[in-house]
Amino acid sequence: MSAEPDDAAAPPPAPAPAAAARLLDRIRADRRADTWLPAFERDWGKALEDSRASYVLTPLYDVVRNWQVRLAAASAVDAFANSGQDDSDFVPLDDVLGVRP
Repeated sequence: MSAEPDDAAAPPPAPAPAAAARLLDRIRADRRADTWLPAFERDWGKALEDSRASYVLTPLYDVVRNWQVRLAAASAVDAFANSGQDDSDFVPLDDVLGVRP
């Protein structure tokens, strides 16, 4: 008999081994690199410390996944911002991505 519930969600697959390096290259090439690069390095540094303390790679994987989502959404955000539509009823980013550790 297993201690795991039957409906437990499977964890998402681990990012590719070079995913963080490719992500960093994409961030450096983006026009927002001045603000995004320090933010990514801060998130990565904290995740690296957490991983070293716990011997678990999940915090690093989470940083890669979160930044992949941000980069994927950037063009849609730009399109919306450039459309001139009213954005006064915005949704906080933490509501969309969840609270970051």
